[in-house]
Amino acid sequence: MPAVPVFRALSRQFRSLFVSDAFAGVLLIVVAVSAMLAANSPWAETYHHVFHSEWFSADTFKLNTAHLWINDALMVVFFFVVGLEVKRELVSGNLADPAQRKLPVLAAAAGMAVPAAVYLAIAGTAAPLGEGWAIPAATDIAFAMGVVGLLGTRVPSVLRLFLLTVAIVDDIGAVLVIAVAYTPVIYTEWLLAAVGVAAGLLACNRAGVSRGWPYVLGAVMLWYCVLHSGVHATIAGVVAALTVPVTRRDGSKLLEDFEHALVGWNAYLVVPLFGFANAGVALAGLGLGAVLDPLPLAVGAGLVLGKQVGIFGCLFAADKLGIAPRPPGCSWAEIWGVSILTGIGFTMSLFIGELAFPGNRELIDEAKIGILVGSLVSAVLGYTVLRLVTRERTEADDPYDPVL
Repeated sequence: MPAVPVFRALSRQFRSLFVSDAFAGVLLIVVAVSAMLAANSPWAETYHHVFHSEWFSADTFKLNTAHLWINDALMVVFFFVVGLEVKRELVSGNLADPAQRKLPVLAAAAGMAVPAAVYLAIAGTAAPLGEGWAIPAATDIAFAMGVVGLLGTRVPSVLRLFLLTVAIVDDIGAVLVIAVAYTPVIYTEWLLAAVGVAAGLLACNRAGVSRGWPYVLGAVMLWYCVLHSGVHATIAGVVAALTVPVTRRDGSKLLEDFEHALVGWNAYLVVPLFGFANAGVALAGLGLGAVLDPLPLAVGAGLVLGKQVGIFGCLFAADKLGIAPRPPGCSWAEIWGVSILTGIGFTMSLFIGELAFPGNRELIDEAKIGILVGSLVSAVLGYTVLRLVTRERTEADDPYDPVL
């Protein structure tokens, strides 16, 4: 085939990938690989220097490195978008109907509890390893949906929606875990100030304030107060998002406007930058046996085994006991494949790993190894299973509104 047609065909495929669900997930794969290469290259010292050297004064913001600004400030945007998605789902989405939300809520709860139990069974409950129990508990939405996107029309849209809903629900659970389990000390005066700012945002909502800037200003003020309160600063993003009105007085969608304005920045800047700053781990002197050390093994097993056992087992039990039916039109093999994909825990797992072992770079790096290996195995295994048990679908085969 001549070079020009080949180039055109590849160009079309790239453009198609760029606008598909798969692109954000593929981008995270590229970011993770790039971080690993940077951390194990001749430029490794520069990589670590850029993110961990003290570039800023910590007197005002308590943040004196680029790594802290990314994790404690920029990631507020990520959590703000999560909060917007949660509110939209609760008000008008799949979580608004009690009958529809029963199954994904149960599945998400099991998908957090079982990985935590698997982790503790391997790593033990004693400090410091016991502090990492929540690392394998959350699913990375972009990464998991990206793998599903690579399968095209093979995965039923109702199952895509189920995966998205489960991931959103366990994001809620992860936020609660961060707020409760990883808050070592509380500074009451700053927490009260944060409550006051949140109350002000709610008052704006109740008063029908429909301009965007008061909520942006309030979110920044809330972040500053929470940053000094002892609660992790990114919780401010979720709380601020929940105060945003769904609609303006004229009926237009304020919440959706916020979401549409931020989702691209979140997917293509915030999360990739976070991933690049956090996924790099030096492998010098480590063999394959390092994956079998208690911490990485516990994290990897929690993601690969705990997630699929928890979610698939919950769906199977709920269906057989008459508590809630499985997603309509889906085989158990397809459900199993999607359950495996929930073991992709990249973004939130890396985030919790940093909180679980503060200042202990050795344990943080071991957790990263478990996260990267567990997420990779879950992605490859889930993709392979779904590729084998599904087929291409037409609109007539798949009548459910894909929403995605």
